[in-house]
Amino acid sequence: MADKQVAVIAGVGEGLGKALAARFAKGGFEVIIASRNKEKLDRIAKDIGKGIHVVPTDVTDPQAVTALFDEAEKIGPLGVTIFNAGNMHAQELLEVEPAMFEEVWRVTCLAGFLVSQEAARRMLPNKNGTILFTGATASMRGRPMTVTFASGKAGLRSVAQSVARAFGPEGIHVAHVVIDGVIDTKSIKEKLPDMYNRMSAAGTLMSPTEIADVYYALHEQPKSAWTFETDIRPGAESF
Repeated sequence: MADKQVAVIAGVGEGLGKALAARFAKGGFEVIIASRNKEKLDRIAKDIGKGIHVVPTDVTDPQAVTALFDEAEKIGPLGVTIFNAGNMHAQELLEVEPAMFEEVWRVTCLAGFLVSQEAARRMLPNKNGTILFTGATASMRGRPMTVTFASGKAGLRSVAQSVARAFGPEGIHVAHVVIDGVIDTKSIKEKLPDMYNRMSAAGTLMSPTEIADVYYALHEQPKSAWTFETDIRPGAESF
C-alpha cells in the first residue's frame, strides 16, 4: 500500500462522487472518500470494495480539512485531489435568507478553497499532483432561481483559476470541469420521476461513470498538453 498514490475525493455521495471513487480505485489509487455522512460513506465503500478509505469530514472546517489530508499521508503520497462538494439550492431571490446564501457559499466555494489549499501544500514539495474541481452550468451564468448556487460555483471557478495559475508552473495540474446537464442518479429518479423518464427517453441524462472517465483522463494528460477547463454535456442536449 505504501507504494500506491492516494486520491482524496471531497464530497462523495451516491452519484458522481461514488463513480469517481470507483474509477480512481480501478486506476490503482488508494482512495479516501470524504463527506459529513459516515453511514453513506460506509455503504459506498462496501459497494466499491478494495482500495476505499472512509474519512468523515466537514470540508467547511479548516481543522477538519487538515486532518483529512493528514490521514491521506498516512496511507501514501498524495497524487490526486478532487473537490466535488456542493449544495444545490434554488429559490426566488427575494425569499433567500442571508444565512442560506452564506451556507451555500461555504459548502460550494469556501470548502473548495480549503481543500485545494491543503492539497497544494502537500503536493508542492514533490512538484507533482492533480487537483480537479467539479463545476456546473451555474459556474458560467446565474439564473433567477440560482443566486445562491451560481454565486458559489462562479466563485469556485475563480478559486480554480487562481490555484492553476499559482501552481501549474510548480508541476501541479489543476482543472475545472463544467458539468452542463443532469447526472443520472437514483435520487433524481426517485424525487423527480416524470423529469427523469422524459430525460432518459430523450438521451439527455449524464452517466456518472462516463463523467468519471473524463476526470481520470484529465489526470493522465501529459504536462505539455494540460487542460484547465472542460465542459461536458450529453450529445443530445442543445447548448
